[in-house]
Amino acid sequence: MQKIGIISDTHGTLRTEAIDALQGVDMIIHAGDSGGPAILEELSSIAPLYAVRGNCDFGQWAYSLPADRVVETEAGLIYVLHDLHRLGLDPSAAEIAAVIHGHTHMPSVSYRGNILYLNPGSAGPVRAGRPVSLSILDIDDDRKMTPRLITLQDG
Repeated sequence: MQKIGIISDTHGTLRTEAIDALQGVDMIIHAGDSGGPAILEELSSIAPLYAVRGNCDFGQWAYSLPADRVVETEAGLIYVLHDLHRLGLDPSAAEIAAVIHGHTHMPSVSYRGNILYLNPGSAGPVRAGRPVSLSILDIDDDRKMTPRLITLQDG
């Protein structure tokens, strides 16, 4: 079984609750707007980190991050980008098992055909009406993905 921590839109804030929730994961995916290299360094001290650049990530450190990436998991390929509206490929044709994105600060889980679309929400600053959240993606021995949204704080 593989356990993947999925976080996005930290905007320079890495909460103790988020660090606690990510303990024991096999890898972490950050879907952009980390807010600085210190966040990424701290996350990479928990587990291997796969991050992309968000629309609010600027500077030399940010430009070293890809705008999108493919991560190989036990369930297959996961495509990661910040803003879903910038999806420039057909996930089904590319044999993608899941699309991970952020940007909206609203957690969501949906399926388009057999492809999982997961937004962990924002784990950063509180925005009115939006929860502070992240996700854990469990992959079982049969390659089945089960996403869990974890609310750290109500908006």
